Amino acid sequence: MSNNRSFEEVKTEKASRRDEILDAAGQLFSRQGFHATSMRDLARAVNLQGGSLYAHIESKEEVLFELVNRAADEFLNHAEAIPANLSPKEHLERLIQGHLEVIVRSLDHATVFFHEWKFLNPELQRKITARRDAYEGHFRKVIEAGVRLGEFEVEDVRLATLFVLSALNWTYHWYRPGGPLTLESLSRHYRDLVFKTLGVRSNRSTSRANGA
Repeated sequence: MSNNRSFEEVKTEKASRRDEILDAAGQLFSRQGFHATSMRDLARAVNLQGGSLYAHIESKEEVLFELVNRAADEFLNHAEAIPANLSPKEHLERLIQGHLEVIVRSLDHATVFFHEWKFLNPELQRKITARRDAYEGHFRKVIEAGVRLGEFEVEDVRLATLFVLSALNWTYHWYRPGGPLTLESLSRHYRDLVFKTLGVRSNRSTSRANGA
């Protein structure tokens, strides 16, 4: 190349620039909404001319899908990394902590995942719905196992699963970093509340994952 920059250097720079655009889009979409954010807003946030922005992304919807899909990756990766040999209580505790960790670590992206994904076109919505269903399945299976082994007392596993996930998901709406609740204390409180809901007699954790 004329300026002695290698192909890999240019590729890395483009990837870095794209990540910067995605981070800016996450902040804008979460604070003012997908529809209220223009491509001009996004270009201004990363100090690019409007035309230059299209060298890195094709459309605003493409950015939204990538943000939502990356968040889905994080939730699923956490769930899939949990050892299969844990008891249902331990397994569910890890699921709770991992779910909250994703939200707390990247609150803007979590907000977009939970709130703005509905603005994707129907085909892209179906892809995300399939991934959300797969993630929900991790919770449902562990609650089913807990009922089967007598660790949980639940009449309707599907309803219990939806209740637990709804409670966890709503965290993005009110949680603020730097507030009185750390991730560890937040996870502990949610664990105790969820265990009570599922009929666990003792709230003492069998896992040391959150340092309790």
